Amino acid sequence: MERLFAGLVSFVSFVGDKMNGQNKVYLCIDLKSFYASVECVERGLDPMQARLVVADPERGEKTICLAVSPALKALGVPNRCRVFEIPPGLDYIMAPPRMQLYINYAAEIYGVYLRYIAKEDIHVYSVDEAFLDVTPYLHTYGVSPRQMAKKLMNDVLAQTGVRATCGMGSNLYLAKVALDILAKHAPDFIGCLDEESYRAQLWEHQPLTDFWRIGRGTAQRLARYGINTMRQVAQADEELLYKQFGIDAELLIDHAWGRESVTIADIKAYQPKTNCLASGQVLMRDYNFAEARLIVKEMVDVLCLDLVDKELVTSSISMYIGYSNSLHLPAVKGSASLPVAASSSAVLVPAAVGLFEQIVDQTKPVRRINIGFNNLLPEGSRQLTLFDNLDVVLQRDRQVQRTVLHLKQKYGRNTILKGMNFAPGATGRERNQQIGGHKSGGEV
Repeated sequence: MERLFAGLVSFVSFVGDKMNGQNKVYLCIDLKSFYASVECVERGLDPMQARLVVADPERGEKTICLAVSPALKALGVPNRCRVFEIPPGLDYIMAPPRMQLYINYAAEIYGVYLRYIAKEDIHVYSVDEAFLDVTPYLHTYGVSPRQMAKKLMNDVLAQTGVRATCGMGSNLYLAKVALDILAKHAPDFIGCLDEESYRAQLWEHQPLTDFWRIGRGTAQRLARYGINTMRQVAQADEELLYKQFGIDAELLIDHAWGRESVTIADIKAYQPKTNCLASGQVLMRDYNFAEARLIVKEMVDVLCLDLVDKELVTSSISMYIGYSNSLHLPAVKGSASLPVAASSSAVLVPAAVGLFEQIVDQTKPVRRINIGFNNLLPEGSRQLTLFDNLDVVLQRDRQVQRTVLHLKQKYGRNTILKGMNFAPGATGRERNQQIGGHKSGGEV
């Protein structure tokens, strides 16, 4: 006989849910092959039947498919594959990415959740995935967790044409694992776990990389000690695990037992001790030293506008530079501190260029650039200098930057450009038309 969740009224039953006596109910809802589904809906196609991949044909056959429709996955095409890996005999549609369209759909779907759940009980994990604490709402609506999940999934499908899958769990971890491992094989696309059923059903599940937060590297390190299942993790010598993984072993052990203490309320209340702004890009070809230095200037210039927009200043720059894949060389990284916290490109661009010239081998082609502004502070907290006119310069630059920012926000990011943005190899103009490194829009 199925048990009721402790703390919920007696009429809220969990027929078919098998959620043994836990007093929290979380849903983890994922939008099935989201980008591909949106493109199918826009074309009047059934997302579950159409053969479609989302990829930019202009980037060549080595480009990664951002999404693969379920029909192609059923034929053995892996998710996030490269275009050339799709079997040549298959007929399919290639849809160029339209990131703004996907964001608009995601916002509409978030609106569906808000009809039933307060925003304080929703954690948006990614553009196509969200956690919901539905514990108090089951009583309100007089439904079981499965009925709640089906209602949300059906409303999303009816309003947007996008199909969803759902994991239910007595904590956030179990909801995520139920989604990732069980829901995809369930007839109603809903998976369900509590600590007891997790150990009964998944303790022997392989591979370990199917479990949330266990990557290939972690799985390989565990395998060296004959640990290949969650049961073996749970029963392993804790001293060995702490020696191998440090403080992360605590999370690994808890997850092996199906435990997770963090709640959505904890996530909402979290305040990081430090914060940063970062930007990165993978270049479409090998860049020589001078070309890569130009990209650094462009990226820092944009990050400076982000600082101004957020009314922040930075006192530290970090940089990560990856060389061409053909060289198989390790990436180089470094950081530099500034004499005074600033948001001015007049200060930050030269500092970033100096750091780049210091850490990068001028003879090696560059393929990846990541830049971070660290130790961010509110603009008003910057300590003024009494020994030169730097503060006057920074104030003037900030006024110019605010004007530029206002015009870009009103008329588009390519409204005002600098000469360097027109130099050969510059990527700023193209990136201004992208979201997350991909095209923001386009015609069907």
